Amino acid sequence: MTRYQWLVLAAAWLGWGFDVFDALLFNFVAPNTVPTLLGLMYGSDAARDATVLWTGILSSILLVGWAIGGVLFGWYADRYGRRRALFVTVAMYAVGTALCAAATDMGQLVAFRVLASLGIGGEWAVGAALVAETVPENRRVFAGTLLYTASPLGLLLAGAVNYQVAGVWFADDPANSWRYVFLCGLAPVALAFAVRAFIHEPDAWKRARATTAPPSPRELFAPGVRRATFVGFLVSVAGLLTWWACNAFVPLLGAWLATEQAPELVERWKTLAANSFNLGGLVGALAAVPLAHWLGRRAMFAAYFLYSGAAILAVFGLEFEPEARLRLLFFVGLGVYGIFSTYVFYLPELFPSRLRASGAGFCYNIGRIIAALGPLAVGIVTSRADGSSAALLATMIWVAVIPVAAALAAPWIIETRGHRLQ
Repeated sequence: MTRYQWLVLAAAWLGWGFDVFDALLFNFVAPNTVPTLLGLMYGSDAARDATVLWTGILSSILLVGWAIGGVLFGWYADRYGRRRALFVTVAMYAVGTALCAAATDMGQLVAFRVLASLGIGGEWAVGAALVAETVPENRRVFAGTLLYTASPLGLLLAGAVNYQVAGVWFADDPANSWRYVFLCGLAPVALAFAVRAFIHEPDAWKRARATTAPPSPRELFAPGVRRATFVGFLVSVAGLLTWWACNAFVPLLGAWLATEQAPELVERWKTLAANSFNLGGLVGALAAVPLAHWLGRRAMFAAYFLYSGAAILAVFGLEFEPEARLRLLFFVGLGVYGIFSTYVFYLPELFPSRLRASGAGFCYNIGRIIAALGPLAVGIVTSRADGSSAALLATMIWVAVIPVAAALAAPWIIETRGHRLQ
């Protein structure tokens, strides 16, 4: 790989890492944000029930906005260029996240999260297409996998920032500590201007743009393309449903277990839960390189889905000491989170250059509308139970049904190992 190819990969890597960082900040600050904006007493039963409910609602709203942004900016990138779309999406999610710090009620927080979610959803498809079209053919799986390692690292950064800001610097000011955490989401603006200055359009996109008519979203359902669209959507929605149903409540599980066992460790156990899950995701993401090489795409997806179902059943269903359970979330993240590195190289392989960002963006992001049902269902069921860690664990066990069902559909997955980009 040339120096410029590494530069493109680094820009997309940072864009996706900050993307996830900004997207998940709310999950860490929710126990302080929701009571503040609703005027509830911190730690009360009403605050706990409201927090889990609003975590589910806002996660679902984020997913819907993410889906709309993914489809919109995927089309925008195919029509007007990868560089311009990457600049706009990064700037949009950074500004939207920072504005959350100024929210004075839940309505404003929802509006600012929607703005951020449009940019968050658009950035993934743009970055994946840009990397796939820039790196050499024989480095596509490696580059795609490396690109996705930014996601768990972005979550680790979100946990670390929340712990340092809300748990150390402003630990005595829960009414405002979450505002300072959201302000940290403005950091990616510098990256947006760097993209504008140093990245240019891939040759593959320029050739397609010069020789064919502007793309239309309807073409994703044309006879020669619709099977690829369906398969890409299938594998994406299965992974998204499972991940969001788990990850949206990982920090909350840590907080509730600490509240019930050791209240002084709330922020520490929230961070431990998130870090365990995210480190597992990092290792699982890197595993995609040998799995894609040895097994091919179809068997690789089946292996990830089957493992995810088994890990969810074991970690959420068996008896463990509270802190041990949080550490074992590493094994849940290994499959549930690790599988997402495969989408970065697999979805662009399914579509031609003129539809690459649109197709990848549609498959990966429109599935988020269905995936929005995951955290919403978990939040509603848990809040209507007794709002305890035991109720949350009992609900989480049922999430295993999703990846097991997806594994049974593996024979329909299109095999792309050894194929050149169209």
